[in-house]
Amino acid sequence: MAFLQGLDSHIVIVGCGISGIGAAQKLLNQGFHNVRILEATGRCGGRIRTGRIGSKTVEIGANWIHGPCQDNPVFRLACRYDLLDAASTSEENQAVDVGGHPPYVSNWFSSSGRRLDPELTEPAAALFQSLLLECQDFHASGGEPAPSVGAYVKARAPGLAAAEWRDDGGAARDLGLATMSALLKLECSISGTPSMDDVGLGAFGAYKTLPGLDCTFPAGYEGLIGCMMKELPEGIVSYNVPVKCVHWNGSVQRPGPCGRAFPVWVECENGDAVPADHVILTVPLGYLKKHQKTLLSPPLPLKKMHCIERMGFGTNNKIFLEFEQPFWDPDCEAIHFVWEDESALVDVVPDVERFWMKKLACFTVLKPAERYGHLLCGWISGHESEHMESLSEAEVEKSVTQVIRRFTGNPTISPKRIMRSQWYHDPYTCGSYSYLATGCSGFDIDTLAEPLPLKGSRTKPLQVLFAGEATHDSFFSTVHGALLSGWREGDRIISHYSPSSFSVSVSSKL
Repeated sequence: MAFLQGLDSHIVIVGCGISGIGAAQKLLNQGFHNVRILEATGRCGGRIRTGRIGSKTVEIGANWIHGPCQDNPVFRLACRYDLLDAASTSEENQAVDVGGHPPYVSNWFSSSGRRLDPELTEPAAALFQSLLLECQDFHASGGEPAPSVGAYVKARAPGLAAAEWRDDGGAARDLGLATMSALLKLECSISGTPSMDDVGLGAFGAYKTLPGLDCTFPAGYEGLIGCMMKELPEGIVSYNVPVKCVHWNGSVQRPGPCGRAFPVWVECENGDAVPADHVILTVPLGYLKKHQKTLLSPPLPLKKMHCIERMGFGTNNKIFLEFEQPFWDPDCEAIHFVWEDESALVDVVPDVERFWMKKLACFTVLKPAERYGHLLCGWISGHESEHMESLSEAEVEKSVTQVIRRFTGNPTISPKRIMRSQWYHDPYTCGSYSYLATGCSGFDIDTLAEPLPLKGSRTKPLQVLFAGEATHDSFFSTVHGALLSGWREGDRIISHYSPSSFSVSVSSKL
């Protein structure tokens, strides 16, 4: 009987990214019918956003299915909706385990305008990868010999490089260290941080990878969102409705539908007030950091505020460049730029306004060429990335073209089209994705995910719940982490009304 009464509960989901959509699917499939999604923008998908450069489809936001295997719910859904090519769904592809770092075929160029020999770049890349593996091990073994991943790598790298290139007088060693600097910058983009000095060493290994060689959606990631949305009732989403404040714990006393009182009222920017028994907040951590003091009334408990402040949320942007002809090898999958003056291992640029483009350390080649032509995706993170957003597209094109000409030694190379993402200045994301910063641990993620009121309160439970990639303790920063967190909070509400039949589990399936 309690479960049947629970089906009449009014549930408001704030945000129509994959986390919010997943929570809605979970609840609706169990018979809850008063479910509504409030979306601040005019589109669904959140940080999944597909766009076009010329006639080519590109991902402005989420790019890959990381770890496409049966343990990945995004992969399972993509297979169910038939959105992937045969190679991506093969058993061989699912069995590959690369630990989150796909073995790309790379071309390396230096700031003196020459190609770098694999005999130097491959040992440097192997040394760097070994250091990252060492960093990951501290999460399980305990103890932190350095406060951050950056500090540990920068302390260990010179000794390893001296041993690797001990007989050359120092030139190869310095170039090897500069190569590792380029990889350190790339790791900033992977982790979504301004600097690896900001990423906690002991927490680094909390992120878990899944087997499977990362794959993409041939027709765009938004195809997955479209298929999921088709399974929701028409009209469930209210678009262009930013939420101003979530009033919880009965802080607003007014009659709702049928004259009954509701513990939560969602105040919208347009003046609407939406009553709810439960609200699931799926807004990005970057938005929470900026609005945590005003988004809820009463304000968030101090322990939640402190964990939001401690956790990291950075910007990782893309710069797409289309060319008439490639300047890279036919089998090339990634292009790296090595600044020869960076043998001290640097992953930040001292003068951001003048030299922001030095953070642009890697381009991935979009494949297959039959689909994309000659298209590169450049990766840039941190404050350099945020500054890049403030420039005009013409300024970005000029700076990036100058860099490419310098490194290739070809003064005639020019892209025919350019497009970039601007996630930092997006008012509803304020960046890209989360990471565990120095002084932060998995306990902060658990605290962020804890519903309000907190445990021990005598008021009605589960008034405000929290989902989104930053609330998943091992898959933070990923689409599958976001989806699992939405399912988790849907399950939490379901189990509240029928605890004997349902359990909260991050591995639950639709």
